[in-house]
Amino acid sequence: MNVKTVLVLLVVAVATIFALVCVLLTRGRAPGTCQHRPPAQEDADDGQSLVFADLTAEELAQVVRYLRTSLGVQLVEPARAQPSDNCIASVELQLPAKAEALRFLDEGGPRPRREALAVLYFGAQAEPNVTEYVVGPLPVPAYHRDVTARKYGGKVPYHRRPALVAEYRQVGAFLKSQAFPAAPAFMSEVMEYDGASLATVTSAPRGFRSGDRATWFVLFQNVSGFFLHPAGLEVLVDHSSLDAAHWSVSRVFYNGQYYGDMAELESAYVQGRVRVAKARRPPLDGGFSSMKPRAPPAALFPQQFEPQGPRYRVRGNQVLFQAWSFAFGVSVSRGLRLFDVRHGGERVAYEISVQEALSVYGSNCPGGMSTRYLDGSFGMGRYASPLVRGIDCPYTATYVDTQALSDALVPGRRRASLCVFEQNLGSPLRRHYSDLQSLYYGGLASSALVIRSIVTVGNYDYVWDFLFYQNGALEGKVQATGYASSSFLHGDGLRYGNRLGEHTLGTVHTHAVNYKVDLDVGGVKNSLVAHDMAFEVTRAPWSPEQQIERPRLTKSVLDTEDQAAFRLQSKVPRYIYFAANSTNKWGHQRGYRIQITSFAGDHMPEGSSMERAISWARYQLAVTRRKEEEPTSSSIYNQNDPWTPTVAFADFINNETIVNEDLVAWITTGFLHIPHSEDIPNTVTVGNAVSFLLRPYNYYDLDPSIYSHDGVYLSGEQDPAACETNPVACLPQAASCVPRFPPFAYDGFRN
Repeated sequence: MNVKTVLVLLVVAVATIFALVCVLLTRGRAPGTCQHRPPAQEDADDGQSLVFADLTAEELAQVVRYLRTSLGVQLVEPARAQPSDNCIASVELQLPAKAEALRFLDEGGPRPRREALAVLYFGAQAEPNVTEYVVGPLPVPAYHRDVTARKYGGKVPYHRRPALVAEYRQVGAFLKSQAFPAAPAFMSEVMEYDGASLATVTSAPRGFRSGDRATWFVLFQNVSGFFLHPAGLEVLVDHSSLDAAHWSVSRVFYNGQYYGDMAELESAYVQGRVRVAKARRPPLDGGFSSMKPRAPPAALFPQQFEPQGPRYRVRGNQVLFQAWSFAFGVSVSRGLRLFDVRHGGERVAYEISVQEALSVYGSNCPGGMSTRYLDGSFGMGRYASPLVRGIDCPYTATYVDTQALSDALVPGRRRASLCVFEQNLGSPLRRHYSDLQSLYYGGLASSALVIRSIVTVGNYDYVWDFLFYQNGALEGKVQATGYASSSFLHGDGLRYGNRLGEHTLGTVHTHAVNYKVDLDVGGVKNSLVAHDMAFEVTRAPWSPEQQIERPRLTKSVLDTEDQAAFRLQSKVPRYIYFAANSTNKWGHQRGYRIQITSFAGDHMPEGSSMERAISWARYQLAVTRRKEEEPTSSSIYNQNDPWTPTVAFADFINNETIVNEDLVAWITTGFLHIPHSEDIPNTVTVGNAVSFLLRPYNYYDLDPSIYSHDGVYLSGEQDPAACETNPVACLPQAASCVPRFPPFAYDGFRN
């Protein structure tokens, strides 16, 4: 038997085995469908990642039960709490100290106690205040300790508390029963108010000085997409009293004119002294603001699926993907956060988390011009919205439920509020085609693991992503969509935005987002190093009479926090990285580089009385020594008292040395938004995305993606259609069927 005959027999045998395997795999399934593993979500084990796991529904319930029986005061259901009551505002995981967590994770030390952080409003005390308690140990609490003074230097004044949903309802009831009846003719004839036809939107902060709690409430036509239908009426409500019976209207604004209260507006209207610009009542679907498609369904848009099932695993709050592993959680106020991020088994970051999202608005209406939203105060985790299969995330992504306790005594389950998926980015991560000297092609498809949360805070929807690439790079990204906020167009309104409707002014505003990035590169102790370039002029050695301008490498170590604080519009070294105390094969310090993509608008002038509350936004990058007493760059209490901020990030920067220390990078990205007609009905994510990258810089001896199983190498000596050398060639067999998609379901309207 010759060699050729043997090869033919081998090919026949392999083909026969392949056919038998196909028959076995397809037995019991309908023709045209393919084997597809269900989403790779597994029950939590007792692994290390549970140190960072969000509290379970049972743990949250146990904390509430303990507080209600152990504090010696009556705690009212938040949904019906008056400002003068005591209530639980929120409960979430109390993170362990980093040193304690690392002893457990890396040295086999004891597991940190599992504890909760509870925020309570004490309106019924002689000195009303906000108090924070650490409650533990979980799952059966036996102690609580007041940590407010340690964290903030004393009790948190009561006026700083974020507003409960109940307070907004009480303001709405006050407007309906007390304010609007004082102007019956105006409300009926101009506003066409019927008791339910107007929607209110809060502004913030609430005044001009510490202790104020007076809010401009902007009135909109209560239709779908009401954010684009301002009615022209805005009411300043003083709700500083803990007794709603003492609330009052301080000022009223309508169509460019100010009045002392609703009665004065009514009097002026009856006397014909009001410039009326009556907005036509839109249809209930909002008309131009409706998100209903204007075209019928056609061919279905492309879908993504894994031909052999997901290549990642979700184990409780841990995700494993190729060389990556990390734990995830969701903070009530700050949203999505990651812990113990490792590549190749080695930790590169202890924590990566969203800190704050700021919007500063301009307008010639009082509600708009006074608005500086700090979304952490409203709750970027609390308002994580249910995700829609195939739209918000790929259809076959893994969807994860989360638990939260905020504004309630019973934990709320947020179904499908996180998703995890691997995404083919549709381009090569790297490639080269050679037809010089030798013939070959080498390439690697760029795919990344994505973990996503989408948060709806009022009019805006923020798409929060963390992406993990095969070359060891990690990206934090936010995309903005939702409705543009608007003011009633009058007078010189076009100085502050573009006209979007008959009476709609899309108001100019800035977005700024702050992240905490606690990198641990090759260990906890790092230094901050800057590499860049400069041109030098020299003589050509082979022709000294000729001059050459050549780029050279510049290097510097940034020694102090002041040197590492880069103002918003300043020049940042193009290669700035956390350097380890170890070197790679070639003698270079191992590092992870920070690369920021941002289109931020100007920062608020530092002479502003409230600027210190948002002083993190002064800097596109600031690197400080990590301290347990500086866990966050902002505070939920800064929104309602920015004039005496509970946390002022500027105080973190005090010229301490940052050489060979545990360091944190505080990264700010953002963009300027001038709403325009293409923002109707919704702002699109295209062009409204900002991000930062963490990229290995001499961290490895070569690109780690060379070890990816997805790599392809073709040469003239190989058969490019052979599966053994080219996995892409197997696609016709592996993907010649339709995936078994789970049935569509959506829980977004349950509440």
